[in-house]
Amino acid sequence: MYLIALSMIFSTLLITANITAVKIIQFGPGGIDAGIIAYPFTFLISDIISEVYGKKTATKIIWLGFIASILMTSMIYLAGLLPSASFWEDQSSYDTILGAVPRIVVASMIAYLISQHHDVFAFDFWKKYTKGKYLWLRNNASTLVSQAIDTVIFVIVAFFGVYNNNELWDMIWMTYVIKLGVAVLDTPLIYLIVWKLKEIEKENLRRND
Repeated sequence: MYLIALSMIFSTLLITANITAVKIIQFGPGGIDAGIIAYPFTFLISDIISEVYGKKTATKIIWLGFIASILMTSMIYLAGLLPSASFWEDQSSYDTILGAVPRIVVASMIAYLISQHHDVFAFDFWKKYTKGKYLWLRNNASTLVSQAIDTVIFVIVAFFGVYNNNELWDMIWMTYVIKLGVAVLDTPLIYLIVWKLKEIEKENLRRND
């Protein structure tokens, strides 16, 4: 049940990030996409799943998120093709906002598949290297590199040609700084959730014996 809940949260965060990334919000001297609100937490969830349920399960959840995003994009595209009601005058608004989603999703999915698979691989590597110790190190060592990979790929694919090079660079470093902060700040949270889930798993095993 808890794995299902984590999977749902993961997919919801991913889809929300893909849609909200259309909006550019003010941050410092420039702007960053609003997907920053939800997306960094997908790495937290994937690390929790990897720690408690294993690398293979985490990889399956990544592909589940990918399929969910493709379905979302397909439905948005199909809805845009359908003829509007004669009294509805907001088709242009729909096209302006949600019409940009396919490019955002393509950029997001390329960055997502590469960075999330790296995150799961790196987390598992550090888990074996540390013999299951130092969760804070494994979480941050895997996430910080994966977030850098994700940020560079996403910003370039999603916004190249839309903004100039200086604006793209500003988006990359400002986005990464926020992701860096989230990764460090969520360390106590991953300890708490992992501890609780492992306690639940132990209790379930005792009941089944």
